[in-house]
Amino acid sequence: MKLNTFAGIFAAATLFVSCKKEEDKTVDKEKTTVEAPFEYEAEQFADIKVLRYKISNWDNLTLKEKELVYYLTQAGTAGRDMMWDQNYKHNLKIRAALEQIYTAYAGDKSSADWTNFEIYLKRVWFANGIHHHYSMEKIKPDFNQEYFETLLAETKTTLAPEVVAVLFNDKDTKKVNLDESKGLVEGSAINFYGDGIKASEVDAFYKAIKPIDKDRPYSYGLNSKLVKNAAGKLEEKVWKSGGMYGAAIDKVVYWLEKAKKVAENQKQGDALGLLIQYYKTGDLKTWDDYNIAWLQATEGNIDYINGFIEVYNDPLGARGSYESVVQIKDFDMSAKMEKIGHEAQWFEDNSPLDPKHKKKNVVGISYKTVIVAGEGGDSSPSTPIGVNLPNADWIRAEHGSKSVSLGNIVEAYNNVGGSDRLKEFANDAEEIALEEKYGEAADKLHTALHEVVGHASGQINAGVGTPKETLRSYASTLEEGRADLVGLYYLYNSKIQDLGLTDNWKNTGMAAYDGYIRNGLMAQLVRLEPGADIEEAHMRNRQWVSAWVFEKGKKDNVIERITRDGKTYFNITNYEKLHELFGQLLKETQRIKSEGDYKAGKALVDNYGIKVDQKLHKEVLERNAKFKSAPYSGFINPLLVPKMDDKGAIIDIEVTQPASFAEQMLYYSKNFGFLPMEN
Repeated sequence: MKLNTFAGIFAAATLFVSCKKEEDKTVDKEKTTVEAPFEYEAEQFADIKVLRYKISNWDNLTLKEKELVYYLTQAGTAGRDMMWDQNYKHNLKIRAALEQIYTAYAGDKSSADWTNFEIYLKRVWFANGIHHHYSMEKIKPDFNQEYFETLLAETKTTLAPEVVAVLFNDKDTKKVNLDESKGLVEGSAINFYGDGIKASEVDAFYKAIKPIDKDRPYSYGLNSKLVKNAAGKLEEKVWKSGGMYGAAIDKVVYWLEKAKKVAENQKQGDALGLLIQYYKTGDLKTWDDYNIAWLQATEGNIDYINGFIEVYNDPLGARGSYESVVQIKDFDMSAKMEKIGHEAQWFEDNSPLDPKHKKKNVVGISYKTVIVAGEGGDSSPSTPIGVNLPNADWIRAEHGSKSVSLGNIVEAYNNVGGSDRLKEFANDAEEIALEEKYGEAADKLHTALHEVVGHASGQINAGVGTPKETLRSYASTLEEGRADLVGLYYLYNSKIQDLGLTDNWKNTGMAAYDGYIRNGLMAQLVRLEPGADIEEAHMRNRQWVSAWVFEKGKKDNVIERITRDGKTYFNITNYEKLHELFGQLLKETQRIKSEGDYKAGKALVDNYGIKVDQKLHKEVLERNAKFKSAPYSGFINPLLVPKMDDKGAIIDIEVTQPASFAEQMLYYSKNFGFLPMEN
């Protein structure tokens, strides 16, 4: 599970932008030198802001550790094109054509059409394809088909007419469709299923597979595309060496094998060996074995995420998007936040869940704040701020989980924020003051509680299937909302102060509650086009959580909706009762998961999480129009450059920053384009 930036827009529960830190200055005894300020913001276009992040303490790593990081980042980037092809079957062809035009065109580059072409290409790069990374809608070019065909002709670029047409017509408009009336599979452009396949056929295919161990089910479908063969029968095209995506996977394996040779310890090396075996065979039992071994490899300074992991892009919640995150432990921050993991059993025992839905023995919880050294696939350019893995519930129950907060990503967000939007949407000066003093700490704690305690809490009743089987297309948003609720429940609890995580638990909790409600009921709407429903799982969960407690608290006026000078505000009047409401909703959401109650889960999301108050939405967009900062952010990755001696051995690895977003994207295509146009 991954926690995205709540909105990346403004303050509290929207991700840490109320404080802007000054850059460090290095003082020498002989002379004073001031380091050039690190440029966190690279550029902005459309609704996207492209940032940079620092790899702090890089020079404190040993050469062997640097090599390990380098090989793991190379492995992660080697699989990049798998994500592009997963996102849409024509993406690789479209990207190749767009990049050929971009590099070869010698015509008029001062025209509005060319500017719009460049913006379109950057949006496609950012989204890893032609569908928006968050809304899932097809990105519409702000130039016409005639102009595009002129660019193709003048640069001698070839792109099939039917693919050209897709850029401009109404075909394949939604990458992931969650409206069952349109067909979850048939209405989705995601390249996880072949043509002519219906959701009912997929369900029947996997129901016919008898699990070897019903208490430890494999993640069926996680690493394959489901297609119809020549006989019209369904079969899996497995992503493995020698199978679908084999050319890219072989390159991933090549770098993982190098990483294994410089592993920090035996357990880390053994886990890498199992990951290599999994990529070579595609065997899901090996995937489970790898996840258990990876969980147990907790020593060392370097860790990583690599594989087909998160299932948000599958409307049926089974198939994993390729991703990679390479990370270095932040020792100081980890020592502080690991206290939450050590108290996981206390949090479970004191939660408002029905006793039969609580875990009697919470095991194997680890939490670290990390410094990201490289990201790829589903985690780049748009990145999470926190991750909790593995996703298999039975592995969590028996072996535990690893949680990480991406510290330098959060730092980068902090350094490009401002308080203007906060002042626009917050109800009063008291709310602004709370956010400015406690908002950043509240967000970090919510991330930690969400990932460490939230995803690890609760248990599924015996005999009940996995959430992807029982809750289907609602599983992701219900799980993210459940984890959010765990965090919200404990943010307003003296335990966090007892652990030394804040100096004032009430003010921290109040700031967190203000921000969450402000965002869930209003602020996140800046991300939607007029008239749109909410589609993305995290946005849905923030709205259904906020809207439910708002409605259930009306009798006691727990949250009041205020109109002042024609503007809407939400004001929490009773934080204690709101805390109780979060607890009630958490109890019900856990019951839905534990019992596999699809009907109740669907009703919760449909009634509170999808439809938008269009009058309020219009108002929010108008109020937000005066702000220039884009609502979405992502990152350029630092480039790790090895230095060699005369014999070709690595003697050091330097961190460099690409000059621009375009430079990095073209570099990746040139050096990591391992897949054919058709897969």
